[in-house]
Amino acid sequence: MDFRDYVERFDTYTKIARISRFAEVQEGGRTYPLLCAETDGRHRLVITSGFHGEEPAGPLTLLTRFEEIAQWARAHDVGLQVYPCINPSGFEDGTRYNRSGEKPNNDFLRYEVAPGVWKSELQPGEPFLRWALFDGGPKETRALRAELEKHPRPNAALDIHQDRYVHQPLSYAYVFGDRAAYAPLVEAASRYATIARDVQVDEVNRTNALGLIEYNDGSVTDYYLRRQVPYTAALETTTSTPLERAHEVNLIWIRGFIELAARGE
Repeated sequence: MDFRDYVERFDTYTKIARISRFAEVQEGGRTYPLLCAETDGRHRLVITSGFHGEEPAGPLTLLTRFEEIAQWARAHDVGLQVYPCINPSGFEDGTRYNRSGEKPNNDFLRYEVAPGVWKSELQPGEPFLRWALFDGGPKETRALRAELEKHPRPNAALDIHQDRYVHQPLSYAYVFGDRAAYAPLVEAASRYATIARDVQVDEVNRTNALGLIEYNDGSVTDYYLRRQVPYTAALETTTSTPLERAHEVNLIWIRGFIELAARGE
């Protein structure tokens, strides 16, 4: 999809949300706006998606189902702060990284694991001395990080991804916080995609019996953990999952995170 079409379609939601361009990035001689959609509510949920361009389900769920998402949020007095497509050139090209080959997904944080030794990711259980915001990284990450730092801590934060490396129609999530809070979402999502229970998803991470992983990788989810957000997760459906089923899984987690945000913790 040409990203201009994406923007034009998202702009049709101006009657139910404030649609803004919080930044612009230059790629291949073109200017791409970075979108934000905001609604009002007593509590607040941040949703991000589209860090990886070959993972279209999240940006498309937010594009095609935003009205019902906003209605659910309004019914629970939750204000939305939605960044629907962080990597527009990658989304347009269907490539993981942006057109410059930069990797927008991480680079929110760095961890000092020994005096003067900083890492972008921690191995499971690896101790560290302190963490700090990273001031470099891809242009999209820098823009989003600066934008998020302007806002107070939300009640919950959900990042929507897909996994193109596991070649089965599965779903799982990277989470922090009370894992029991996510169990109903896992159960509901299992109607549309098999949950990746006890599955090795990469060289480092293996899901638990709920299909959940805890991993400090410097991502926006990790960033919100460090900002002490009580519910923060990165949802994954594999790209082998039919798109309509991926939409339903995404919506289950979005509605669930609206309800978690409404707890107001």
